[in-house]
Amino acid sequence: MIYFATMDLDLTVSASSLQLLIELGDQHGLDVGRCLDGSGVAEAALQDPHAEVTVRQEYAVMRNVVRHCGSEPGLGVLAGTEYHIGLHGTFGLLLVTGQTLRASLDIALPYADLGWSFSTICFSEVAGTASVSLDGSDIPADLRPFLVERWTGAMKVLHREILGADLPLAAVHYRHQAPADTTPYVAVFGIEPTFGAEDNSVRFDSAHLDMPLPQGNEWARRGYEAICLELLAKRRARTGVAGSVRDLLIRSPHEIPDAAAVAAELNLSPRTLFRRLEDEGTSFRTLVDEVRDTLAQELLTGTGMTVAHVAHRVGYSDPASFVRAFKRWKGQTPQEFRTLARSTR
Repeated sequence: MIYFATMDLDLTVSASSLQLLIELGDQHGLDVGRCLDGSGVAEAALQDPHAEVTVRQEYAVMRNVVRHCGSEPGLGVLAGTEYHIGLHGTFGLLLVTGQTLRASLDIALPYADLGWSFSTICFSEVAGTASVSLDGSDIPADLRPFLVERWTGAMKVLHREILGADLPLAAVHYRHQAPADTTPYVAVFGIEPTFGAEDNSVRFDSAHLDMPLPQGNEWARRGYEAICLELLAKRRARTGVAGSVRDLLIRSPHEIPDAAAVAAELNLSPRTLFRRLEDEGTSFRTLVDEVRDTLAQELLTGTGMTVAHVAHRVGYSDPASFVRAFKRWKGQTPQEFRTLARSTR
């Protein structure tokens, strides 16, 4: 299963992560002002427990911290161990209340944008080994090793807090090269990571996937998933050229205009449109999928339309193609989504 986290630099995320970056900088002699330099984030704003920042702003602060103390081996992993389940808010509660680890991964990973992975996450199971991997290719190169390592450190902590005990890891893989000292990695993971690998991943015995979770609760899980869906929709609200494109697409989702028609409507050439969208961290195809996904959810939960009718309303002549697309967006079929939404309500 593959779940796509954001490449949208203007997507908003909780400022909690920024606080941890600032604390990390402080531990290495970097004061708050220098941490926030160039980010556009005011120190006073971080006192608000509900504060949000953009991915772009988090990258700016992260870049300041990495430039100052990024030579320390395992810095990203150590940073990741501070990302406890409570820091993830409703998303963390959604993970904890799954019946099993497999169920939690299946249900929660589509909401990965509510965390701080900022890249595509893939969950797979081969020959008795489960693997959760982070692509990382869409993360800025100067931040990639730190952010990938932070993700693996956070995964270790999340597994422990979800299961109520340490999850023995079979392997930890990194695409980047090994530092001179790997002691901090071994201290966190209990094993020596493989550097220069083909992927960035944490791997473990798949037998752990189906162990009951100590706080598993189906009723609570459904409620938390509904809240996560609302949060994600709010944070994905578009502005700039992407917002204008989305507004045009929403006008007639059953007849999605092509990129050339949208570009003409905005007095742009298709090439300029693609470049502007890329600058905003998205693409025309991503926006089309977002519009179709959002409308499909509304029609499935708010009307009695058949799946075939919903497919037609969002621009699919073939219901089977719509079902495949919806499963890619949400990790479940339209009918499964509708049934779960109604039972939650």
